[in-house]
Amino acid sequence: MISKNKPEKRLLEFIKKKGGRGNSGRITVRHRGGGAKKLYRLLDFGQEKINQPAQVLSIEYDPFRTAYIALLEYSDKDRRYVIAPQDLKPGDEVMVADQAEIKSGNRLRLKNVPVGIMVFNIELEPDRGGKLVRSAGSGAKVLAQDSGETQLVMPSGEVRKISGNCFATLGTVSHSEHMFEDHGKAGANRWRGIRPTVRGTAMNPVDHPHGGGEGKTPIGLKYPKTPWGKPAKGVKTRRSRWTDKFILQRRKKK
Repeated sequence: MISKNKPEKRLLEFIKKKGGRGNSGRITVRHRGGGAKKLYRLLDFGQEKINQPAQVLSIEYDPFRTAYIALLEYSDKDRRYVIAPQDLKPGDEVMVADQAEIKSGNRLRLKNVPVGIMVFNIELEPDRGGKLVRSAGSGAKVLAQDSGETQLVMPSGEVRKISGNCFATLGTVSHSEHMFEDHGKAGANRWRGIRPTVRGTAMNPVDHPHGGGEGKTPIGLKYPKTPWGKPAKGVKTRRSRWTDKFILQRRKKK
């Protein structure tokens, strides 16, 4: 049940909108701008308060993410926001420890998670905070434990290994029904700061490589292009990262 209480004031921060503009003042990301005013919730992705039990005070909506968030109160009365797992309820108790009870919401090192258990908010480097699997309804499955490293099946189907000393939260991320939500009207996207997207074929040739022609004319090119003439659609955009060496099996192509 989502709480109707006001968010924890100490854990709120105002973020100035940039309308898709970079530090030069030019638009670097198109179709951004406007939107309802909202305050950012400061989330504790690392949950460094180890071996301190925390009680769930409320489950709240977060305008900056697809998942719900949980307000925790630790034994020292400190309050923190975390990503809420599925089925977590106000009044439940969660714990961060090297070896905690195997139940949804508890956070422990991957090497101590049994095979077959779902996890989320996974660290890439030990004690550096969760980086992977944080969106609504997602979860990674522990596939195997192998000489200090844990093999995980990511939501995309990719199999990768991560150090067993990294922390992860047990369960799957809340708000799994997010993928079925219908905004209902164009204005709902405007509330979210998303501006209209015009098709390249509807533009003039001066504005887009696909533009021009009479009526519904094909693009007239061997392959689709971006407004700046670079190949688009079906082109690999993933840059080589230092974590690529930990990928055991790539995700399946669509």
